[in-house]
Amino acid sequence: MKYEVKGKKDGRVEVAFSLDAKEWETAIENAYQKNKGKYKKEGFRQGRVPRKVLENTYGEYIFYEDAFDMAFPKVYTDMLKKETSIDPIDYPEIKWESVSDKGISFVTFITVMPEIVLGKYKGIEIVKDKVEVKDSEIKHELSHYQDKASRYVDVENRPIQKGDLVTFDFAGSVNGKLFEGGSSKNFELEIGSGRFIPGFEDQMIGLSINGEADLNVKFPADYHAMDLAGKDAVFHVVIHGIREKKVPKIDDELVKDVSEFNTLDELKADIKKKLLEEKEKDTEYKAENELIEKIVQDTKLEVPSVMVDRQLDTFIDDMRQKLAYQGLKLEDFFKYTNSTEEQYRKERRDEAEKVVRTSLVMEAIVGAEKISVTDEEMDAKLEEIAKSQGKKLKEVKSTMNEAQKNVIKNSVLSEKVIKVIKSLNKIK
Repeated sequence: MKYEVKGKKDGRVEVAFSLDAKEWETAIENAYQKNKGKYKKEGFRQGRVPRKVLENTYGEYIFYEDAFDMAFPKVYTDMLKKETSIDPIDYPEIKWESVSDKGISFVTFITVMPEIVLGKYKGIEIVKDKVEVKDSEIKHELSHYQDKASRYVDVENRPIQKGDLVTFDFAGSVNGKLFEGGSSKNFELEIGSGRFIPGFEDQMIGLSINGEADLNVKFPADYHAMDLAGKDAVFHVVIHGIREKKVPKIDDELVKDVSEFNTLDELKADIKKKLLEEKEKDTEYKAENELIEKIVQDTKLEVPSVMVDRQLDTFIDDMRQKLAYQGLKLEDFFKYTNSTEEQYRKERRDEAEKVVRTSLVMEAIVGAEKISVTDEEMDAKLEEIAKSQGKKLKEVKSTMNEAQKNVIKNSVLSEKVIKVIKSLNKIK
């Protein structure tokens, strides 16, 4: 095998290869041995037809494509081992130059990692937001404790109001025909909870016990059941019971019943402390992102389109998985939203490029600062995982494959990079 690195242009390295007659003959023979069992010809047992007979029958090129597919990975890998400066990020484009029984020559165009020129990534100052907890926020959290202690009492002398818990029958129809899953008996619903499609709960307000009504609604265009999406429907409802929510006053006595504290002041102090901690984390995360964005903006690099396409593939795969949990297919989602995968990819392309650009800059900082993950750090992370699963470290390590270990290693590396970046800069 001979090769020659021709040069680099537009982020791609051109490499010319050639195999001599002997090397090419070996590749063709290997392809014949692999595929001969597929052929049958009169006068020969299946799988026993001589190669020359097959070449005379189907043409001398019959095994060329398979021969190339079998030979190329090795010659390509051997070249990369020698040319360590070539760092591919995608399968190369291949252009055949010539092929015959005397050998083969072809050219590859290899998309490589872009050149990254780090800008300023040290000595940057970021001012994060000051955090505070308002009385209204504490009051909102206290309302959750009130909800836990609330109870419902029957009412008979008034119609339904927002917040009531109503027991009723319903039967839904489209164009006068009942549809599957659209009917229920003695169903309970808190009016105003938003559990039903828009308009349903609002129209129940004002109805009384033993009252009946037809509620006219329209299913959302993105409704999960495709046969109902966007259609007008009528729900006939019969009211059986109305219960009113009684919310207790929050005081020391209630606090003792619903929490670990003895007084309302103690509970408020704990709520304030937790809210402050959450806000501190949020502002720290926001400051970290602002710092990383400044570093990325000051870095020079051309993001290869193939890497953006791969990130878009990841977006699509994640979306497909999330929809599957809801019983939906990606194709159905695009149909409901009157969109296409092509439009989706176009809309999120800038976002995908930003993700790739940030990732490349982080990798560059890893190299510049010589950041790595030690065996002790890996074990510490795996120990955390083992404890969370109630297992021993040895057991967790023995059940993990290399791909899973690499995911965890990259997670630890990402945490270390952030710590290093923060240590090299200042968040005030």
